[in-house]
Amino acid sequence: MTTEATGRTGLPATDLRPLLRDDWDNWYDTLLRAFGGAGESAEERALWRDVTPYERSFGAWDGAELVGTAGAFDFRLTVPGGASVPTAGVTMVSVSATHRRRGVLTSMMRRQLDDIRTWGDPLAVLTASEPAIYGRFGYGAATFGLHAEIDTSRVRLSVPAGTDDVRLRYAETGAVLDVCEAVYARTVPLRAGMLARRPGWERLGVLDPESERGGASPLQCVLAERDGEITGYVRYRVKPKWTDTGHNGEVLLTDLAAVDAVSEAALWRFLFGIDLTTSLKVRGRPLDEAWQHLVSDIRRCELRVRDSLYVRLVDVGAALAARTYQAPVDVVLDVEDAFCPWNAGRWRLSGDAKGAVCSPTTDAADLRLSVRELGAAYLGGVSLGSLARAGRVRELRQGALTEASVGFGSASGEPWLPHGF
Repeated sequence: MTTEATGRTGLPATDLRPLLRDDWDNWYDTLLRAFGGAGESAEERALWRDVTPYERSFGAWDGAELVGTAGAFDFRLTVPGGASVPTAGVTMVSVSATHRRRGVLTSMMRRQLDDIRTWGDPLAVLTASEPAIYGRFGYGAATFGLHAEIDTSRVRLSVPAGTDDVRLRYAETGAVLDVCEAVYARTVPLRAGMLARRPGWERLGVLDPESERGGASPLQCVLAERDGEITGYVRYRVKPKWTDTGHNGEVLLTDLAAVDAVSEAALWRFLFGIDLTTSLKVRGRPLDEAWQHLVSDIRRCELRVRDSLYVRLVDVGAALAARTYQAPVDVVLDVEDAFCPWNAGRWRLSGDAKGAVCSPTTDAADLRLSVRELGAAYLGGVSLGSLARAGRVRELRQGALTEASVGFGSASGEPWLPHGF
């Protein structure tokens, strides 16, 4: 058991205790209350209970009262070069409103990162309810999601050759979970930021409580086939709307994955052409997704960008050695990390497209930055050069910034988190 030091208010400290199965309902209710108190369907609650990593979760207790929650899923994250790296997916973090500003969150983050280090996971990742919270614990915004609201009554797609060879068919959503999960698994190594999932996670993607549809249809599923093989799928809802002038329905995309370009194009073309609809709403898609180059009028797609995955290097040496670099790098990084002091100091990183090594050194530093900036740049979606222009990275050897910035880029495209957790 780890005990938090007395908070800034001088009130008694809280105890951090491992999550027991008998405490799960209390633990989960405490989490829900911190996020506004909205209830969830019985099915959704049961699924979260099933996937909760009990051995990697704990609660903060003030006597007999549970006042904080935290957990960490056991994921593997695709990094530049295609390696699948053990990663702690930080989740279900909350502090009761009655116990704010007592150091409860800091205590839980301290305990959790210590635990993650003992598990041997070189990385921790999370999605932040509020972006301002986690930077002080070393997490940097590393991926971003593309939102769009496309006027499909006026925007058309010009699809690549071979798209017409793709056969589409409706499928009952729950009956093809294994098929869709197999497609998803094939896409995981292709882009940094993708998560290899444990069994059970496929069910979370098809939860469909009526209370969360907002007037839209039940979840629908269409499969893409080529040469008798399932090569893609899309899940979506339709929200009917009618005015005096006719139909004005919306298509709400929830998930789309494909193993090749023509299957992906066929699924997007399908979404654009659904009868009695005039708009397609998408959230959290890859920044460089190909459909943007197929549309006739990008302005009528109303693009927006939002932060998505935050990355924290728990073991700087192991994390930087786990990925590859699209151009040769040989730089000494002077890393600041007050929260995880085992990372602080100088590290020599040498690597290229074939592999890398990273180890402590006494050599003079070439770049100075905090572990937060390393997390932001780690997956190749945030440039070290742009961080330097913001004053967050300091170049100590001329030319080192360009070398590292090019090397840290990702040849596989923009990193992308496919779903929350």
